[in-house]
Amino acid sequence: MPVNLTRNAISMINSGDVNSRPLVQVMDIKLIGSSQERYRFLLSDSESTQHAMLATQLNEQVRSGRVKKGSIIQLIDYICSTVQNRRIIVVLNMETIILEYEIIGNPKLITGSEPEPNKSMPNNNLEPSVRSTNNRYSAQAPANNAQSFRPTIQPAYQPPPNYKIQGPIMKNEAPARIIPIAALNPYQGRWAIKARVTAKGDLRRYNNARGDGKVFSFDLLDSDGGEIRVTCFNTVVDRFYSVIEVGKVYLISKGSLKPAKKNFNHLKNEWEIFLESNSSVELCSDEDGSIPRQQFSFRPISEIESAENDSILDVIGIVISVNPSVPILRKNGMETQRQILNLKDASGKSVEVTLWGDFCNKEGQKLQGMVDSGVFPVLAVKAGKVNDFNGKSIGTISSTQLFIDPDGPEAQGLRNWFESGGRNTTSISISKEIMPGGSKNEIRKTLAQIKDEGLGRSDKPDWVTAKATVVFIKTDNFCYTACPLMIGDRLCNKKVTQSSNKRWLCDRCNQEFEECDFRYLLQVQIQDHTGLTWVTAFQESGEDILGCSAKEMYLLKYELQDDIRFGEIIRSRLFHQYLFRLKIKEELYGDEQRVKITVVKVDKVNYTAESRYLLDTVTKKIPIKKQF
Repeated sequence: MPVNLTRNAISMINSGDVNSRPLVQVMDIKLIGSSQERYRFLLSDSESTQHAMLATQLNEQVRSGRVKKGSIIQLIDYICSTVQNRRIIVVLNMETIILEYEIIGNPKLITGSEPEPNKSMPNNNLEPSVRSTNNRYSAQAPANNAQSFRPTIQPAYQPPPNYKIQGPIMKNEAPARIIPIAALNPYQGRWAIKARVTAKGDLRRYNNARGDGKVFSFDLLDSDGGEIRVTCFNTVVDRFYSVIEVGKVYLISKGSLKPAKKNFNHLKNEWEIFLESNSSVELCSDEDGSIPRQQFSFRPISEIESAENDSILDVIGIVISVNPSVPILRKNGMETQRQILNLKDASGKSVEVTLWGDFCNKEGQKLQGMVDSGVFPVLAVKAGKVNDFNGKSIGTISSTQLFIDPDGPEAQGLRNWFESGGRNTTSISISKEIMPGGSKNEIRKTLAQIKDEGLGRSDKPDWVTAKATVVFIKTDNFCYTACPLMIGDRLCNKKVTQSSNKRWLCDRCNQEFEECDFRYLLQVQIQDHTGLTWVTAFQESGEDILGCSAKEMYLLKYELQDDIRFGEIIRSRLFHQYLFRLKIKEELYGDEQRVKITVVKVDKVNYTAESRYLLDTVTKKIPIKKQF
């Protein structure tokens, strides 16, 4: 059966046509580019041929063999741009009509031609029909067939009031038309997008060979589900940082597109917008209900178990436990907060989610209050990072967003499942051997295992968690006098001595002062069902165990000499059970190597979370018998 290609299709596209949906033939396919996968087509209308670039979202059609040399295709969404004085067709969406066909006619390659003057460029008034199938919290129903769906053309970008038509339009003076984010590409001259800000990063400062600088970025989502990150540097930061607000809709134009750095950018877009000194960002005062407030690609918890380490994903589940936040000292010496919660869903699995920094003070506190009061909320995690150390867990990063009890079918489905019996079903944790409230390197051990497994005898310390009871506390030298001065952003804390003039002297700081600090140096014996051991508890851990400051205890014993009250406090703290976070390291004492166990953190036992941990442990240990 003969095939008639659209006559003069190549010429029409060069003249500005974007609506005819021509039928053309693929004469050649070539893979170009070393850093990113891009395909170049040679298209024919049987009389003329011209090169075309395939949008990266269509690369899979080439890889899977759905389009080949000789294929008859219909161009659905396309533009024609000038690149280095050459006209190039950019194919944004297409459909293969006939997979294999003989070459039609004897077409000739059209030489590069310049666009006619005063003729509007056609590259800004089309919209791709490729839509994301991700979940979006919007009243709109998602499209069922991405290739047959054509979104409505958005109205032209209206210029600000100070734009006036005065005679002939100068080059680059006319306003650009609004196009979808998915249609953005570096081959366009002018463009404008209308999108909602879904996330805004913190203002960060940096220093490199070029000097000091500052940077921030924000993420955009448009009505077609397209997402892209926008980044601003230095003076551009001063213009736009205070202007951008999460949830607001903006018209953005005159930025440059560069390849996205995927180690920092998790969005499903190969490009990233960099705003410049001449860029325009205008707030849309009228709320646009066609643009959803957020877009998700939820993964069931059971699938996270097979996810790659460091991958970024979205997850939703019921919060079944929340542990108190604890201070953590980072490698750079700065202290931050960490909080652990557990999510479960209908897949029969649960996962630990680690909150860091401000997430603990905001969403973490709210979630803990809800769970402690018997309410188990739905939590949606946008852009969580997968950690695979000894199991899988999810951690927050700077671009993570948390949504408590969100709207949407996924959240409502989880609530219905949980209320109809899901709360009583047993979930298997994919975060293995981890105590509730611990991070990935907090492995639960008994006191006997610490000795039997030779922990602490390697080059690096071992970090474990043990559930044990305080059975004895030494009262001799339970604290020391410490330097209260600051060195940089940290306290000195070195031991000080009292001079003859009753002032305290720090040899490290070489200064004297009227008062000193008192810091715990507790020697505590703890015991579990397998044995007992001695541990050392410093300031914060000592306060958690004794329930009062080292200065109070020092005054009771040495200033007031109230041995009765001092003894009552010590005895009242015995036989309490805790979860001890322990650092185990072999150290040299004189000529002898000894294993020292230091208490890093003390937590009261949360019996609800502990019961779930024990139940999960039993579930993992009992083999599942197959039914035949």
